[in-house]
Amino acid sequence: MNNTTSIIHQIIRERRSIKPDNFNDQKVSTADLHQILENANWAPTHALTEPWHFVIFQEEGIQKLCDFESNYYKSKTPEEKFVQSKYDKYKNRALKASFVIAICMERKLEGKKIIPEVEELAATACAVQNMMLTAQAMGISTYWGSGGSTYSDELKSFLKLKEADKCLGFLYIGYSDFQAKGKRITGIESKIRWVS
Repeated sequence: MNNTTSIIHQIIRERRSIKPDNFNDQKVSTADLHQILENANWAPTHALTEPWHFVIFQEEGIQKLCDFESNYYKSKTPEEKFVQSKYDKYKNRALKASFVIAICMERKLEGKKIIPEVEELAATACAVQNMMLTAQAMGISTYWGSGGSTYSDELKSFLKLKEADKCLGFLYIGYSDFQAKGKRITGIESKIRWVS
């Protein structure tokens, strides 16, 4: 096995999701973020539609996102089910991140060939995997989170997405001293079937 293969194995197997609560105060540089985004742009894409689209929140923009998320939770939760600690979590959870990236799939509905939506979603997810693996190689922590407002019309409006576009969640980027342990419940052999 050559050195490049060993490095790829290591990066893939050591990548872990680190929640933004575990980020420290060290900031990821814009130059490093650009490298991460450039590798996203090399994801596989059927018919070269390149459907990934990213809305990047930084500095005060992160607070605007937190305000949106907490206000969304408050507006959608009946008073008797409202939990202050959950509201506070939405209000503060991204503040330790250097960047928060809204992961969006921009639907291409014009042109000679319209690609099935599931393929465009898969391509966007591949772009995110490229970002997460690049960050791992750079010693940068990431967390792909969804929930809250992620699939709402309100978020689509906030992000200025078109009707056919979708948000797939948020990628939180920062540094962390936390070391997450990895595991898989079952080996790969239980997830494959050979056909001869």
